[in-house]
Amino acid sequence: MFCLKVVHSTLSHCLGLSSWLAQLQVLRSIFVMSGRRYTWSETSQFDLHRLEEGPPLTATLTREEGLKYYRTMQTIRRMELKADQLYKQKIIRGFCHLYDGQEACAVGIEGGITLSDHLITAYRAHGYTLTRGGTVREIMAELTGRRGGIAKGKGGSMHMYTKNFYGGNGIVGAQVPLGAGVALACKYLGNDQLCVSLYGDGAANQGQIFETYNMSSLWKLPIIFICENNQYGMGTSVERSSASTEYYKRGDYIPGLRVDGMDVLCVREATKFAADHCRSGKGPILMELQTYRYHGHSMSDPGVSYRTREEIQEVRSKSDPISMLKDRMLSNNMASIEELKEIDIAVRKEIEDAAQFATTDPEPPLDDLCSHIFANDQPFEVRGATPWTKLTSTS
Repeated sequence: MFCLKVVHSTLSHCLGLSSWLAQLQVLRSIFVMSGRRYTWSETSQFDLHRLEEGPPLTATLTREEGLKYYRTMQTIRRMELKADQLYKQKIIRGFCHLYDGQEACAVGIEGGITLSDHLITAYRAHGYTLTRGGTVREIMAELTGRRGGIAKGKGGSMHMYTKNFYGGNGIVGAQVPLGAGVALACKYLGNDQLCVSLYGDGAANQGQIFETYNMSSLWKLPIIFICENNQYGMGTSVERSSASTEYYKRGDYIPGLRVDGMDVLCVREATKFAADHCRSGKGPILMELQTYRYHGHSMSDPGVSYRTREEIQEVRSKSDPISMLKDRMLSNNMASIEELKEIDIAVRKEIEDAAQFATTDPEPPLDDLCSHIFANDQPFEVRGATPWTKLTSTS
C-alpha cells in the first residue's frame, strides 16, 4: 500500500484525475499479477497405453513462465511468417518447411526437459532451433544462406544445429535411429541425460522406426519418442495413410500417451512425466502430440488442395496455441493486454531486424566449402577417394 500511496501522490500532481485513475489501475494490476500463480485444472484426459497412471491433470504456471512461453511462441510464429514472405520474394530458396500452428509442441517440450538433454527432429526444425538456444538472427541468416547463419549458411532450412540439438534432418524418419544412438551414448556415459527423438505422422509407418523401438526397448535406452501428428503427411491425411491412427500405441511393448499438442501446458507436463520415466531407468516412452500446421507441407504446397480453408480457420479460431495461452493469462490476471501488446511489438521488431541482417550479411566464400566437415583431432584416420589421400579438417 505504501508504494501505491507514493504513486497516488506523484501522479495527482502530474496528471488529470481520469488519466491518473487509469494509470493507477495499470499499476495496481501489475502489483497483483507479479505474485499470481495459475492452477491449470480443466483439460482433456491423457490417453494412456501400458501405463497405470499418467501426467497430473493440474499444473502450476507462474507469471514469468507464462510471459516466456508467450514470447517464444510469438517469436516462432512471426519468424515463420517472415520466412514465408522472404521465400515468396525469392530471397529464401530451396526447401522450406514452416512450423506455425505447432508452436506449443516445441515450447512445451523444452519446458519439460533441460538444455543438457538432447533433441533431434525432422526437417520442420526452425522452432526447435530457437528453443534449443539458437537466435532469430542465426536462423533467418541460415534460411538465406549467409555466413551469420547457425550452420554458417551451409545447411539451410532443413539442416540447423546447435549444442545438444542434432537437426534438422532431410530424410523422412532417418533421425529416429540417430536419436537412439544419442540415447545409447547417454546410457553408456551414465550422465542422467536423455534424448527426445521427434518425427511426424508421415514418418510413423517407416520400418526403421519400428526397428528403433525394438532396440531401444531391449536396451532400456533413455529416449522419448515423440510423434508430432499434424494430421497430414504432405497432402495425405492420417486416415488415408495409416491402418491405425493411434500412434501412441505403435510401440506395442513401449508405454505411450496421447497429448493435446495445441496446449503448451499439456505438452510440458507430459514431457516432464516422460522424462521422469526415462531417468528412472524404465527405458523408452512414446508420446503422440495432436497438433496442426497452418501452412502447407512445404512452400510448394498451398495447403488447400487436400483440406478446406474452413478447416484451417476452425482450428485457428478454436485451438490456436498462442491464443489459448493468451486467454488463460488474461482471464487469470497474470498479464495485461498492454503487456502482451508490448511483447508483440518487441517480437516484430526483433524479426524485422533479423530479416534485415539475413538479407545483408555476406554469403560464405568458396574457400569455406571444405571447412567444418571433420572434427578437429579425430581419433582415426579419414581417407579420401584414394588410400594415400588423407583428409583433415580445415575448421
